Amino acid sequence: MTAAPIAALLFDLDDTLLDYSSGVDGSWAGACHACCPQASVDPAALLGELAETRRWFWDDPERHRRERVNMLGAWQHIVEFALERLGCAAPGLAAAVAGDFAARRREGMRLFPDALEVLEHFRRQGVPLALVTNGDAVQQRDKIERHGLGRFFDAILIEGEFGTGKPEEVVYHHALQALGASATTAWMVGDHLEWDVGAPQRLGVRGVWMDREGRGLPSGSVVRPHRIIRALDELIVLER
Repeated sequence: MTAAPIAALLFDLDDTLLDYSSGVDGSWAGACHACCPQASVDPAALLGELAETRRWFWDDPERHRRERVNMLGAWQHIVEFALERLGCAAPGLAAAVAGDFAARRREGMRLFPDALEVLEHFRRQGVPLALVTNGDAVQQRDKIERHGLGRFFDAILIEGEFGTGKPEEVVYHHALQALGASATTAWMVGDHLEWDVGAPQRLGVRGVWMDREGRGLPSGSVVRPHRIIRALDELIVLER
């Protein structure tokens, strides 16, 4: 497809700018091994149950939408369900594991190596930038402040603060309005095919799919990104 001038850029946060998913399994393992012994629960058994419970918990779209705005609560609910499936009565353990997991995740998250350089490039070029992220207001704001991202963006839209999230049209309209940009000259970059590509494309925004692992589009995908990239610095060539 022919490139259009970049008059504005909308970025997703997790797994686009910030390496959010790496280390999740290790953090769950660390939390279980740290918290289970004092409750006389086998950490390996809980970990095995958590693997299935986590998938089940997040696979339901409505539960995902409802729970992701309070991630600590969601993680506690996941552990509670896993303990219930194990038949374990361990008061306080779910909260302890969730809290330990949350601390490990917070310490382990890092920006992707190319994130700051690319944000600085577009900032120098005077391209208006917006950060558009779903999720927990407290945790998302903490990530932004902890990693020094706020200085790059003219607008930051967090689901837990705004009251609704991607893929609702109002989210993208609000971000574009905040930047003073039209949909047809804006681009959005993210790792979620529907939320970061398909939905904004329906409004006229150009969609860039972040496929860092190079897996390619899923079989039967109805979403066709304008660009597929494996690194953020590939965005720079879109200006040319």
